[in-house]
Amino acid sequence: MCRLRGGIGGGCAVTSPLLELSNVSLQFGGVTALSEVDLGVEEGELYSIIGPNGAGKTSLLNCISGRYFPTFGTISFDGRDITRLRTDKRAAIGIGRTFQNLALFGHMSVIDNILVGRHHLVRNNFLTGSLYWIGGAQKEELEQRREIEEIIDFLEIQHIRHATAGTLPYGLRKRVELARAVALKPKLLLLDEPMAGMNLEEKMDMARYIVDLNDEWGITIIMIEHDMAVVTDISSRITVLDFGKKIAEGVPEEVMAHPDVQRAYLGDDELEEA
Repeated sequence: MCRLRGGIGGGCAVTSPLLELSNVSLQFGGVTALSEVDLGVEEGELYSIIGPNGAGKTSLLNCISGRYFPTFGTISFDGRDITRLRTDKRAAIGIGRTFQNLALFGHMSVIDNILVGRHHLVRNNFLTGSLYWIGGAQKEELEQRREIEEIIDFLEIQHIRHATAGTLPYGLRKRVELARAVALKPKLLLLDEPMAGMNLEEKMDMARYIVDLNDEWGITIIMIEHDMAVVTDISSRITVLDFGKKIAEGVPEEVMAHPDVQRAYLGDDELEEA
C-alpha cells in the first residue's frame, strides 16, 4: 500500500508505522513477561493480539500505554520515542485505553465518566474560566458537550446518560468505558478484552462499534480478545504471543493456520490426534 503520511509532493513516501515496538522485553525479578517482541501497527489498522492465558498480552498493552516501562527495547508512536513517557503524557498525544477489568467511577453519572476522558483537552486557564461569559470557557464547554453527545449517540447510550455508572448492567458499563476512551480523541485506541463477559448480542454490538470507530472515525485500534470468531472476522492483522514471545504475525487466515499457533492453543497431543 502506498502511504503518504509525512510525504511531500506527488510520489509515494515510505513511512514508519504509527506504533513501533523494537526488541521489547519486560521482566519482573526472575520472571520474563515479554521477550524481544517486535511490532509495527500501521495508521488505520484494526490489529489484534491473541494468545493463551498468561502469554503476555496485557503486559504488552501496559508497555504501550505507559503503565509499565520495558526492561529492554524501545517504543515509538507517531515518529516519537515514548519508551519512558508517563501514562498521562501518552494520553495527551493520543493513546487511549480500556481495561480488562472495568475502571469506571461507579458513583459518578455516565456523562461525567465520559467527560473525565476530556480533561487533557480543556484549554482554558483560571483567568478565562473566571471570565466564563465573556471569555472562551462557555464556548469551549458547549463544544465539549456537543462532542460528548456525538459519542453517546454513536454508542447508543442516550437512555443512560444521567444514570449512575455503578448501577448499570455489565455490558452497558463496558460501553461507557469505551465512550470515555473515545472521548480522549485518540489516534490509537487500546482495547483489553472489550467483549469479555458479554452475551452474543452484546458482542455483536461491541464488534460493530469497534469496526465503525476504525472505519468511520479513523481510529487505529489494537485489541486483545479471546473470541476467535470476532478476531478473525474484524482484524486486518494479528500477532500471536506465547510465553511472552511473538510466535506468528499476519492476516487472520494465515495466522490461524500456523502450526505454532495451533500448538499454542491445542497442544502437541491434540494436534497429533487431529
